[in-house]
Amino acid sequence: MAAPQQQKLKVNGPVAVTANRLADGAVVWRTAAGGWSTALGDAAVVTTAPEAIALLEGAHKRDTDAVGAYVAPVILGDNGAVLPGNLRERIRVNGVTFELPASTLPAA
Repeated sequence: MAAPQQQKLKVNGPVAVTANRLADGAVVWRTAAGGWSTALGDAAVVTTAPEAIALLEGAHKRDTDAVGAYVAPVILGDNGAVLPGNLRERIRVNGVTFELPASTLPAA
């Protein structure tokens, strides 16, 4: 895999860096302070490739906390809320898109 600064990254609108927390696999988002948060609203949102690469580089330096970091599209809502920008990120934030069979079983 090429180093983040060597990747050709196209940014067409707001993006954030996301990964999975190493301890439990939870979806996490890179914050402006350089940490990770499970809340998408805490994510550092940028709009240029150099800004996105800088966030990604910071994420890769601390690969002991979260793994698989990548740049994901986000949408800025009318009220300033940060929302997932595509189906993959909606699933990662909200969970599966259908009811799992185990949830329909009667309680024991």
